[in-house]
Amino acid sequence: MLKKLSILLLFVGVISTTNAQIKTPQPSPASTIEQVVGLTNVTLEYSRPAMRGRTIFGDLVPFGKVWRTGANANTKITFSDNVTIDGQELKKGTYAIYTIPNQTSWEVIFYSDANNWGTPQKWDDTKVAAKTSVEVYEMPVKIESFTITFDDLTSNSAVLGILWENVYVGVKFDVPTDAIASKSIENVMAGPSGNDYFQAATYYHTEGKDLKQALAWIQKATQGENPPFWYLRRMSLIQADLGDVEGAIETAKKSLAGAQKANNADYVKMNKESIAKWMK
Repeated sequence: MLKKLSILLLFVGVISTTNAQIKTPQPSPASTIEQVVGLTNVTLEYSRPAMRGRTIFGDLVPFGKVWRTGANANTKITFSDNVTIDGQELKKGTYAIYTIPNQTSWEVIFYSDANNWGTPQKWDDTKVAAKTSVEVYEMPVKIESFTITFDDLTSNSAVLGILWENVYVGVKFDVPTDAIASKSIENVMAGPSGNDYFQAATYYHTEGKDLKQALAWIQKATQGENPPFWYLRRMSLIQADLGDVEGAIETAKKSLAGAQKANNADYVKMNKESIAKWMK
């Protein structure tokens, strides 16, 4: 019996050892950088190979050929707003960054398909969202690990810097800070919108706060022609809770008409039930 138990324990130990996962550092560790440029969020995801005594450009990374710009999966950059690169508008979203290194200049390509491992098996020019040529600058020191930086930050632009070995190239991109800020200022200075008044009135009503103030806000929200039927529904409920049953019924009828026109069965049902209840 003891012999069988020993054999079983030895077998379990072999299985446990076989299933164990060995952890070792990655030769090209992953890096994620988040940078705010003006009012635009930019996220960069890439892997960082090392020189390890190798000649990089013109050897490990050949001149004149598309490079993944890093290691492992393609390098990705995500913009929260539309940006401009060398006069070309790049829509907000995620792009792979590919490059074609040469001795005196690089081509930098923003590719709309960012789900490749390395370079695409089949290159598709229709997926090139933006492309620019940038000058190569020789660094006074060697950069051991492949590095991408955000340089020369201003409220309206930044430079995407690519460094490795003794090479630096920079790609400037412009962000729409002025347009975003101006729109924000216009919206705030114009005062609350109808939806702002509706949200405030709804909160005060549902939380049992100042119903007179809630009514004043919902009245502002429903000014003008053809206010939304869900605005009118909220207004009728506030009027009823304030004791203005006649006003609540009149408003509910308007909400009912709007809901019927929109074929919204839920609001039709709710308004009919409320009108019947208040008329009693």
